[in-house]
Amino acid sequence: MLSPNDLEKRVVVPVLKSLGPKLYTPAAVELLMGTALQESGLRHLQQLGNGPARGLWQMEPATHDDIWDNFLLFPKQASFVVAIKKWTANAGDPTELFGNLNYQVCMTRMHYYRVSAPLPAAGDLHGQAAYWKKHYNTILGAGSEEEYIENWEAAYHEV
Repeated sequence: MLSPNDLEKRVVVPVLKSLGPKLYTPAAVELLMGTALQESGLRHLQQLGNGPARGLWQMEPATHDDIWDNFLLFPKQASFVVAIKKWTANAGDPTELFGNLNYQVCMTRMHYYRVSAPLPAAGDLHGQAAYWKKHYNTILGAGSEEEYIENWEAAYHEV
């Protein structure tokens, strides 16, 4: 497993900072870390059982494409596209979700940014778990809020 502190410090924080002050907040960092811990355990780049989800954040190509087609390609979002392109030469290509951690962070943050409800406050682990379940894993997803909290606590207490 990747070190959660290393991933946070060397990937998540720098990428979120590059996306701008709207997208970089302590709450966003925690939510993205919790999402990766729950979705992949920081271990898997392909969904178990050969499913479609990819990367540490287990984003499906259809979700990736929807973010591009129905959000990022609008002129109002041009600054985000410029920022994302700093992290990949293949912006818009869902195969980048396999190995490009920086791109994975960008796309996961864009997914959460599209949600109209504000992010839970930094330090509100229960709120983050509920937000993840409602807006990322959805009702059909196999994960639970309890697992999210357990995975967070296990990862950050091991360090």
